[in-house]
Amino acid sequence: MQLNTITNQTIALAGIAQAAALVQQLANKGSADPLAMEASIASVLKIDSDSVIDVYGSLECLRLGLEQLDIQMTGYKIVNPEQARYSASLVFLENQLSSRNDLLNSIQIGITKAQAQAEHFGLLHENVLANLGEVYQSTISTLQPRIMVNGEPSYLSRPDIANKIRACLLAGIRSAMLWRQCGGTRWKFLFYRKKIQAELQILLKKSSS
Repeated sequence: MQLNTITNQTIALAGIAQAAALVQQLANKGSADPLAMEASIASVLKIDSDSVIDVYGSLECLRLGLEQLDIQMTGYKIVNPEQARYSASLVFLENQLSSRNDLLNSIQIGITKAQAQAEHFGLLHENVLANLGEVYQSTISTLQPRIMVNGEPSYLSRPDIANKIRACLLAGIRSAMLWRQCGGTRWKFLFYRKKIQAELQILLKKSSS
């Protein structure tokens, strides 16, 4: 499977954007797009896949991320600074994580446990989300700088919402890992902007057909 393509890089970026959008939705509304949520959480548990899009299930499941990425990349003004900050932080933290075998091993153990839980209880069961939230907290949260999530205190203080947010941040790390595996770099994001935007339009059309 050829990973280093503009299509795969754009799909991985959309995965990061989707995770950031879900975090923002949960923090401000206490709920999130169910199809996108399911796809992003499933991507964490999908370690081996036949293709990059298979990590998310389908382009339709990634539509929220494709739309958000398209909005963020249109024009030179950042439309949603909070989402952009979450996305940039996820890429930065994943870069740190890639050299920490101890944390990567801990994440792998936690994901294996979550896979078994998901088979038994269902993908979005509170036990699965609590486990993924704990995995995030005990690994990614130990890296600096920690991602500070803004939102409604009444939602952020709820343990179930906090677990969902952390699970979505873990999904963002998964997508950032995929972005790097597909040859994505900060420079590529800057210099291939027009190519990524053009690819986005193709993927958006396919996701709604």
